Amino acid sequence: MITFILGTKAELIKCIPVMKELEKRKINYYFIHTGQHSIIDLVRDFEVKEPDITLYQPPKISSRFMVKTHKAIFWGLNLIPKIRRLLNKIQPDHVLYHGDTLSTAATAVGSSKLLNPFKEWKNAHLEAGLRSGSLTEPFPEEISRRIADRFSDILFAPSDLSVENLKKEKLKGEIVKVGNTIVDSVLISLKLAKEKGLKKPKEKEYVVVNIHRHENIKSKERMRKIVEIIKGVTLPIYWPIHDNTKNQLEKFGFWRELQEGKINFSPLINYIEFIWLMKNCTYLITDGGSIQEESLALKKPCILLREKTERQEGLKTGINFLTGLDVNYTRKIIEKLESEKFKIPKFKNPYGDGKAAKRIVDFITR
Repeated sequence: MITFILGTKAELIKCIPVMKELEKRKINYYFIHTGQHSIIDLVRDFEVKEPDITLYQPPKISSRFMVKTHKAIFWGLNLIPKIRRLLNKIQPDHVLYHGDTLSTAATAVGSSKLLNPFKEWKNAHLEAGLRSGSLTEPFPEEISRRIADRFSDILFAPSDLSVENLKKEKLKGEIVKVGNTIVDSVLISLKLAKEKGLKKPKEKEYVVVNIHRHENIKSKERMRKIVEIIKGVTLPIYWPIHDNTKNQLEKFGFWRELQEGKINFSPLINYIEFIWLMKNCTYLITDGGSIQEESLALKKPCILLREKTERQEGLKTGINFLTGLDVNYTRKIIEKLESEKFKIPKFKNPYGDGKAAKRIVDFITR
């Protein structure tokens, strides 16, 4: 039995291709949801099975912790014994978890040989080996992914660079390069968007904004810079906004200031609609992680409002720009991207060809 333990929407989005590949081969799997995010709409949109068990009631808002880091860490620690007990009851063949969240780290520890010295299952980290080089950028994601890699038997790496990172750390887990399942997810989403007949926004050119990193939204100074950068955009903006981001903008007094521009605010939209929105945009402004990978799959320029990135492969493609939150530098990038002279350079996607899920299932069912 293959068991998925997932907590957030981003984790599920990147595991949906693996679930669908298993279903295609008529292989049953068990799905445990930690409850970090509400995922039921995503499950129904992509027509994968609902969780067999949910450990905590999912929140109705977009963030369970609303920038309260101590609350998040305590929640994550409580997950570990719950996961350990469940797995010893289920006795799976493989335990799969993804990414860099608290759910990921808790699952890696709870399913590890450290706490289960006589276990017969293999625990596998999907998207292993990402590194920003700083434990505080992003926080706590950089710590979570290092914990997950340290306690995993199998390390499914998405790129050549992630393989190199894992080899440098001399980890015990078996390293397997498979590509990034986000490419698979984007291709599935575009197909579904076309089947649903989704329409493009009325504007021929527009920008998509997505801001939610804790190290940014908790800092008034960083949010001031982000607001200044966004005010430098001349094109219309679509910004599906996270609850905690909006709360922080209001707290710091920036929310009213942003109402003066050409910004179309909305609550978060479903993933298929968001991919379609990105597919038809001119460029992206974000501090997120997966969106950097999606930008490469969609061939859309992406401005990163961060000090560091763990997706360093994208910086060599010519369409991902790490700004260090430098307002003047970022405005020059915006001017460049809004110029008629800018053309998307040719590049090979470092995250693969959209067949990562097939390689993962091939490996665990060999």
